[in-house]
Amino acid sequence: MREILERLLSGEISTKEAEKLLQISTMKQIEDVALDIRREIRTGIPEVVWSEDKTSAKVVEIASALLGREGRAIISRISQEQTEALREALSDEYDLGVNEKARLVVARRRGFQTPRLGRKIGVMTAGTSDVIVAEEARIIAEEMGCQVLTAYDVGIAGFHRHIEPLERMVEEEVDAIVVVAGMEGALPSVVASLVDVPVIGVPSSVGYGFGAGGIGALTAMLQSCSPGLCVVNIDNGFGAGAYAALIAKRVAKAIKESREGK
Repeated sequence: MREILERLLSGEISTKEAEKLLQISTMKQIEDVALDIRREIRTGIPEVVWSEDKTSAKVVEIASALLGREGRAIISRISQEQTEALREALSDEYDLGVNEKARLVVARRRGFQTPRLGRKIGVMTAGTSDVIVAEEARIIAEEMGCQVLTAYDVGIAGFHRHIEPLERMVEEEVDAIVVVAGMEGALPSVVASLVDVPVIGVPSSVGYGFGAGGIGALTAMLQSCSPGLCVVNIDNGFGAGAYAALIAKRVAKAIKESREGK
């Protein structure tokens, strides 16, 4: 990017040519897949590859491209077959972190340094069936530099269960709390009514009958009476974790600028 801008300033290339080169520098095309290889620089959120409906060979090819350009590849909703293909192709050269519960793999070039914000977020679930989504949120937030405090299986079926972990999160001054819940989706509303930090509700696809597939939880969260609650799509742990980490990033930036007198 710096080289392109220097060539523009020197008159070596036109504005139109510079614009075209900058667009090319942010994308890498692998047949029918376009990778946004500069997403993290632009938005603060790393590129994450959705592996469903992709062959194992394609997943390996995409991961290799990201590792070569960025030093890290995050692959979501991955199958056992795809995981084994990544291990076979990459484990000799790269470090692979596999979370089977979240169906997520993080591959890193050896020596790659994950950023550290010095900020914390919380991740809670109503039940154990919600943990798969919560783990996706946790990993994404950690990859964006957050320390994550977790409390799983603390839903309102045992109303007292959320109190102690929520108190701990408040004491630790978390900047946001991700709350994953299925069935009637009540836990995010309860948490939002008790704390003064942003709460991100994630409806999970746990439920049956009229509200099956997370529809009941989504509807309840969208109609919550508790202010301070925002809601992402069903099972969108990635989106929730990224949103919470962006909040933490803004807090970290504000603290840094305050200390520097800006």
